[in-house]
Amino acid sequence: MADPTDTLVPFAADRPKTRLSDVLSPAERRAFADAMLDDVLAALSAAGFRPRLLTTEPTDRDVPETVDERPLSDAVNAAVAAHDPSPAAPLAVVMADLALATPRALSRLRAPGDVVLAAGLGGGTNALLTRRPEFRVDYHGGSYLDHLRAARRVDASVREVDSRLLATDVDERADLAEVLSHGDGAARDWLVDAGFELDTGDGRVSVVREG
Repeated sequence: MADPTDTLVPFAADRPKTRLSDVLSPAERRAFADAMLDDVLAALSAAGFRPRLLTTEPTDRDVPETVDERPLSDAVNAAVAAHDPSPAAPLAVVMADLALATPRALSRLRAPGDVVLAAGLGGGTNALLTRRPEFRVDYHGGSYLDHLRAARRVDASVREVDSRLLATDVDERADLAEVLSHGDGAARDWLVDAGFELDTGDGRVSVVREG
Protein backbone atom coordinates (compact mmCIF):
# COMPACT_ATOMS: atom_id res chain seq x y z
CA MET A 1 0.00 0.00 0.00
CA ALA A 2 1.23 3.50 -0.82
CA ASP A 3 2.22 5.82 2.00
CA PRO A 4 -0.55 8.14 3.22
CA THR A 5 -0.78 11.42 1.34
CA ASP A 6 -0.07 14.45 3.51
CA THR A 7 -3.08 16.75 3.41
CA LEU A 8 -3.65 20.27 4.69
CA VAL A 9 -7.16 21.04 5.94
CA PRO A 10 -7.56 24.82 6.43
CA PHE A 11 -9.99 25.69 9.21
CA ALA A 12 -11.08 29.20 10.28
CA ALA A 13 -11.68 28.29 13.90
CA ASP A 14 -12.00 31.90 15.01
CA ARG A 15 -14.62 32.98 12.43
CA PRO A 16 -16.36 29.94 10.96
CA LYS A 17 -19.13 30.14 8.37
CA THR A 18 -19.90 33.85 8.63
CA ARG A 19 -22.27 33.67 5.64
CA LEU A 20 -24.58 31.47 7.70
CA SER A 21 -25.11 34.23 10.27
CA ASP A 22 -28.69 34.71 9.07
CA VAL A 23 -29.66 31.22 10.27
CA LEU A 24 -27.08 30.27 12.91
CA SER A 25 -25.72 32.01 15.99
CA PRO A 26 -21.93 32.32 16.39
CA ALA A 27 -21.86 29.32 18.74
CA GLU A 28 -23.99 27.30 16.31
CA ARG A 29 -21.77 28.23 13.38
CA ARG A 30 -18.73 26.92 15.25
CA ALA A 31 -20.54 23.71 16.23
CA PHE A 32 -21.72 23.11 12.66
CA ALA A 33 -18.26 23.89 11.26
CA ASP A 34 -16.80 21.41 13.74
CA ALA A 35 -19.25 18.75 12.55
CA MET A 36 -18.30 19.30 8.91
CA LEU A 37 -14.63 19.18 9.82
CA ASP A 38 -15.20 15.87 11.60
CA ASP A 39 -16.75 14.47 8.41
CA VAL A 40 -13.88 15.69 6.25
CA LEU A 41 -11.20 14.32 8.57
CA ALA A 42 -12.95 10.94 8.78
CA ALA A 43 -13.29 10.70 5.00
CA LEU A 44 -9.65 11.65 4.46
CA SER A 45 -8.39 9.08 6.95
CA ALA A 46 -10.58 6.37 5.41
CA ALA A 47 -9.17 7.22 1.98
CA GLY A 48 -5.57 6.86 3.15
CA PHE A 49 -4.76 10.55 3.46
CA ARG A 50 -2.82 11.95 6.42
CA PRO A 51 -4.62 15.17 7.45
CA ARG A 52 -3.03 18.11 9.21
CA LEU A 53 -5.16 21.02 10.36
CA LEU A 54 -4.05 24.47 9.26
CA THR A 55 -6.07 26.41 11.79
CA THR A 56 -6.37 30.01 12.91
CA GLU A 57 -6.40 28.95 16.56
CA PRO A 58 -5.75 25.69 18.46
CA THR A 59 -8.41 22.98 18.46
CA ASP A 60 -8.91 19.96 20.68
CA ARG A 61 -8.71 17.35 17.93
CA ASP A 62 -6.39 14.40 18.00
CA VAL A 63 -4.74 15.26 14.69
CA PRO A 64 -1.58 17.24 13.96
CA GLU A 65 -2.19 20.93 13.53
CA THR A 66 -0.38 24.10 12.60
CA VAL A 67 -1.71 27.42 13.89
CA ASP A 68 -1.35 30.21 11.34
CA GLU A 69 -3.36 33.42 11.55
CA ARG A 70 -2.29 34.72 8.14
CA PRO A 71 -4.74 34.90 5.21
CA LEU A 72 -5.57 31.55 3.65
CA SER A 73 -3.33 31.80 0.58
CA ASP A 74 -0.31 32.93 2.60
CA ALA A 75 -0.76 30.18 5.19
CA VAL A 76 -1.21 27.43 2.60
CA ASN A 77 1.71 28.61 0.48
CA ALA A 78 4.00 28.61 3.52
CA ALA A 79 2.95 25.04 4.23
CA VAL A 80 3.48 24.02 0.59
CA ALA A 81 6.97 25.51 0.61
CA ALA A 82 7.82 23.71 3.85
CA HIS A 83 6.56 20.39 2.49
CA ASP A 84 8.40 20.72 -0.86
CA PRO A 85 6.02 18.48 -2.85
CA SER A 86 7.30 15.94 -5.36
CA PRO A 87 5.86 12.98 -7.30
CA ALA A 88 7.00 10.73 -4.44
CA ALA A 89 5.62 13.03 -1.74
CA PRO A 90 2.60 14.97 -3.02
CA LEU A 91 0.66 17.40 -0.88
CA ALA A 92 -3.13 17.79 -0.93
CA VAL A 93 -5.24 20.69 0.30
CA VAL A 94 -8.85 19.92 1.15
CA MET A 95 -11.33 22.47 2.49
CA ALA A 96 -12.96 21.80 5.86
CA ASP A 97 -16.56 22.42 4.72
CA LEU A 98 -16.93 19.59 2.18
CA ALA A 99 -19.71 17.91 4.12
CA LEU A 100 -20.52 15.50 1.24
CA ALA A 101 -16.95 14.34 0.61
CA THR A 102 -16.51 10.57 0.63
CA PRO A 103 -13.35 8.47 0.71
CA ARG A 104 -13.98 7.39 -2.88
CA ALA A 105 -14.40 10.97 -4.10
CA LEU A 106 -11.30 12.15 -2.26
CA SER A 107 -9.25 9.27 -3.67
CA ARG A 108 -9.71 10.81 -7.12
CA LEU A 109 -7.26 13.53 -6.08
CA ARG A 110 -4.52 10.94 -6.57
CA ALA A 111 -5.11 11.05 -10.35
CA PRO A 112 -2.01 11.45 -12.54
CA GLY A 113 -0.85 15.00 -13.09
CA ASP A 114 1.49 17.56 -11.58
CA VAL A 115 -1.49 19.45 -10.19
CA VAL A 116 -4.92 17.90 -9.61
CA LEU A 117 -7.82 20.31 -9.09
CA ALA A 118 -11.40 19.84 -7.87
CA ALA A 119 -13.49 22.94 -8.51
CA GLY A 120 -16.26 24.28 -6.31
CA LEU A 121 -19.67 25.14 -7.73
CA GLY A 122 -19.00 28.86 -7.32
CA GLY A 123 -15.67 28.90 -9.15
CA GLY A 124 -13.45 28.29 -6.14
CA THR A 125 -11.06 25.43 -5.51
CA ASN A 126 -12.38 22.94 -2.96
CA ALA A 127 -9.53 20.45 -3.14
CA LEU A 128 -6.21 20.08 -4.89
CA LEU A 129 -3.10 17.98 -4.94
CA THR A 130 0.31 19.16 -6.08
CA ARG A 131 3.41 17.20 -6.98
CA ARG A 132 5.36 20.33 -7.94
CA PRO A 133 7.29 22.42 -5.39
CA GLU A 134 6.96 25.59 -7.49
CA PHE A 135 3.17 25.58 -7.55
CA ARG A 136 1.52 28.21 -5.36
CA VAL A 137 -2.14 28.75 -4.47
CA ASP A 138 -4.31 31.84 -4.70
CA TYR A 139 -7.72 31.47 -3.06
CA HIS A 140 -9.03 34.97 -3.76
CA GLY A 141 -12.07 35.27 -6.04
CA GLY A 142 -12.42 32.68 -8.80
CA SER A 143 -9.50 30.61 -7.59
CA TYR A 144 -10.09 27.64 -9.87
CA LEU A 145 -9.13 29.62 -12.99
CA ASP A 146 -6.30 31.24 -11.05
CA HIS A 147 -4.94 27.80 -10.19
CA LEU A 148 -5.12 26.67 -13.80
CA ARG A 149 -3.03 29.71 -14.73
CA ALA A 150 -0.64 29.14 -11.81
CA ALA A 151 -0.03 25.57 -12.97
CA ARG A 152 0.65 26.71 -16.53
CA ARG A 153 3.14 29.32 -15.30
CA VAL A 154 5.33 26.57 -13.84
CA ASP A 155 4.72 24.27 -16.83
CA ALA A 156 2.82 21.78 -14.68
CA SER A 157 0.39 19.30 -16.15
CA VAL A 158 -3.15 19.57 -14.79
CA ARG A 159 -5.80 16.96 -14.12
CA GLU A 160 -9.30 18.26 -13.38
CA VAL A 161 -11.57 16.22 -11.09
CA ASP A 162 -15.28 16.60 -11.87
CA SER A 163 -17.08 15.53 -8.69
CA ARG A 164 -20.36 16.86 -7.31
CA LEU A 165 -19.41 15.59 -3.86
CA LEU A 166 -16.20 17.60 -3.85
CA ALA A 167 -17.76 20.58 -5.62
CA THR A 168 -20.32 21.14 -2.85
CA ASP A 169 -18.89 23.36 -0.13
CA VAL A 170 -21.26 24.67 2.52
CA ASP A 171 -21.26 28.44 2.86
CA GLU A 172 -24.84 29.69 2.61
CA ARG A 173 -28.35 28.71 3.66
CA ALA A 174 -29.13 27.11 0.28
CA ASP A 175 -26.18 24.75 0.76
CA LEU A 176 -27.80 23.25 3.86
CA ALA A 177 -30.37 21.56 1.62
CA GLU A 178 -27.54 19.66 -0.07
CA VAL A 179 -26.32 18.37 3.29
CA LEU A 180 -29.82 17.29 4.36
CA SER A 181 -30.50 15.68 0.97
CA HIS A 182 -27.21 13.88 0.37
CA GLY A 183 -25.18 13.88 3.58
CA ASP A 184 -24.93 10.97 5.99
CA GLY A 185 -22.43 12.13 8.58
CA ALA A 186 -22.00 14.41 11.57
CA ALA A 187 -22.94 17.57 9.66
CA ARG A 188 -26.31 16.20 8.59
CA ASP A 189 -26.96 14.87 12.09
CA TRP A 190 -26.16 18.30 13.54
CA LEU A 191 -28.64 20.03 11.23
CA VAL A 192 -31.39 17.53 12.06
CA ASP A 193 -30.76 17.88 15.79
CA ALA A 194 -30.86 21.69 15.40
CA GLY A 195 -34.35 21.48 13.88
CA PHE A 196 -33.58 21.93 10.18
CA GLU A 197 -35.62 20.04 7.62
CA LEU A 198 -36.20 20.10 3.89
CA ASP A 199 -38.96 22.26 2.44
CA THR A 200 -40.32 21.72 -1.09
CA GLY A 201 -43.40 23.91 -0.70
CA ASP A 202 -42.61 26.27 -3.59
CA GLY A 203 -41.32 23.58 -5.93
CA ARG A 204 -37.68 24.19 -5.03
CA VAL A 205 -35.81 22.37 -2.31
CA SER A 206 -34.87 24.68 0.58
CA VAL A 207 -34.60 24.35 4.34
CA VAL A 208 -36.75 25.49 7.22
CA ARG A 209 -36.04 25.37 10.92
CA GLU A 210 -38.54 24.29 13.52
CA GLY A 211 -39.28 27.06 15.97
